Amino acid sequence: MAPSLAGVVASLHRKPEVAGERGLPKPSVPTLRVGVTGAEGDFNRWRQEERDGDPGMALLLLPAETLAELGREGWPVQEGDLGENVTTRGIPYADFAPSRRFTIGAATVEISKACDPCDNLLGLPYVGAERGREFLRTMLGRRGWYARVVVPGEIRVGDPIRAVA
Repeated sequence: MAPSLAGVVASLHRKPEVAGERGLPKPSVPTLRVGVTGAEGDFNRWRQEERDGDPGMALLLLPAETLAELGREGWPVQEGDLGENVTTRGIPYADFAPSRRFTIGAATVEISKACDPCDNLLGLPYVGAERGREFLRTMLGRRGWYARVVVPGEIRVGDPIRAVA
């Protein structure tokens, strides 16, 4: 991807730890403060309990264009439903590849790996048990990208996203 290509933050999401609740969907917020451990006030049980707080999974990014594509396929996915912290607009899904760095607002992130679909997605009201396996197959290669935070900072809806050379 050419460093001159840029996108924008379409929406931001976080969900605090709530006993007995899964982490999906994540409600929208106007700003996120991000550090090396992720977005302040956001809790990802799987990352914390199964991956020992892996800093390579600090944030989850997902293009709004991917959500629109899913909508055209009959899945009424909304921003935040898939657990992303940052919904992007203007940068194609494939351009978020491992080791690529991006400035997002005042923060800099490095893409670490793709996020695989998990059974937590079955809890979305439009998926359920009957359509679960179909949805998980649909989400392969489209769930989003995990990123580590290289430079902490604040991110706001509307902030630019730019590739770092």
